Amino acid sequence: MSSSSKRGMVGLALVIPSFLILLVVVIIPILYAVKESLIDQHGTGYGLANYIRLFTEPAMRRNIIYTINITLVSTALTLVISYALAIYLRFGKGVVVKWIGRLYFIPMFVPGVIATYAIITMYGNHGWAARLLLPLGIETIPRIIYDYKGLVLANLWFNIPFATMLLSSALASIPNAVVESARDAGASTMQLFGRFILPLSYKTMWVAVTFIFMGIMGSFTAPFLIGANSPQVLGVAMQQVFSSYQETHTASAMAVFMFLLCSFMGYFYIRTMVKDADAG
Repeated sequence: MSSSSKRGMVGLALVIPSFLILLVVVIIPILYAVKESLIDQHGTGYGLANYIRLFTEPAMRRNIIYTINITLVSTALTLVISYALAIYLRFGKGVVVKWIGRLYFIPMFVPGVIATYAIITMYGNHGWAARLLLPLGIETIPRIIYDYKGLVLANLWFNIPFATMLLSSALASIPNAVVESARDAGASTMQLFGRFILPLSYKTMWVAVTFIFMGIMGSFTAPFLIGANSPQVLGVAMQQVFSSYQETHTASAMAVFMFLLCSFMGYFYIRTMVKDADAG
């Protein structure tokens, strides 16, 4: 047996355990969910009735629109805030920058349930925010929890530290000589960002956007605890359809639909990475 064949067999032996884990944990459950989603409610045949119900039943359609809306808005806000914070940490100076650099990732280590409870305690009807504003004569505050705004706030809490960490690492790899040369050549702040900073960090930006989008799309803890009763995000709606109404096939169709939405986002990320690899 040649040395190349031996190396090939060794590589195959190393890959097989990972592939088996992927097969059992990911591929088989996905295929099973697709199969379940195609079974009609009576369990007598296959078809697209469950998927048709997702887009024709008013409550289901509202849940889909609500989920996509809150995912896109939260992702966009997270990206803008994280990018601005990462740029400030990269090019800013002073004590404030150092303290922000030490503290901004703390929310990453706070469990989701505890963070959600903190939001309820802070912004509830009788929470700390209401108590602090009461001496100022402000007796009522805008509704935040159990509302659209509360979910956006929770999504920002969970995702800004992660996105900032990724973008900060990308910006840290940009040589100072590039920035200084652009400034010496008379580039404005917007030109510096558009022609140098963004092109040199957009790969990491796509990584951050992809993970943020998928994380918000599949979130459950915060929407379940501080989300409105109607409409609901798909994760909470799927849990209720599965456990409360025992409609396994409809819940499977919702799960497959969420998977397709995340796959759509992942497709653009992979496509961008492949184009860059071909160009390189």
